[in-house]
Amino acid sequence: MIDINQQFPQLEPASREPVFDPGDVIAHRRYGYRGVVVAVDPYCQADPGWYLANKTQPDRNQPWYHVLVHDATHTTYVAEENLLPDDSGLPVRHPWLRRYFSEFDGRHYVRNDDPFTLE
Repeated sequence: MIDINQQFPQLEPASREPVFDPGDVIAHRRYGYRGVVVAVDPYCQADPGWYLANKTQPDRNQPWYHVLVHDATHTTYVAEENLLPDDSGLPVRHPWLRRYFSEFDGRHYVRNDDPFTLE
C-alpha cells in the first residue's frame, strides 16, 4: 500500500516569487487556452488524489495559479511552468470576471478584494 504522506510530504512555499499576479492574462503552454489569473498559491495545495489524476504532474513545489478560462465557465489550477504571458491585449470572457475584477486596462485586470472561492 502507498503511504500518501511519504509520497506527498508537507511542502514549503517556493523559494522564488511568482511570475504572474492576479489580473495577469496568460496562455497555457501545452493546451493553448487563454485566461486570467485570479489567485496564486505558493505551491500546489490540491489534494493528492487530484494531483495523481493530473496527466502531467508538474513539480508541486512551485507557484500554482487559479485561472478563469476564456470563453468557458470553469477555472483551472495550473503550475507556473505551464504558463506564458498573453500579450494579445484581448479581454477574457468568463462569467465570474466581474466577481473578482473591477476593470481591464487593455493588458491587465484590476483585482478587487473578494476572496477567491470555487463556489
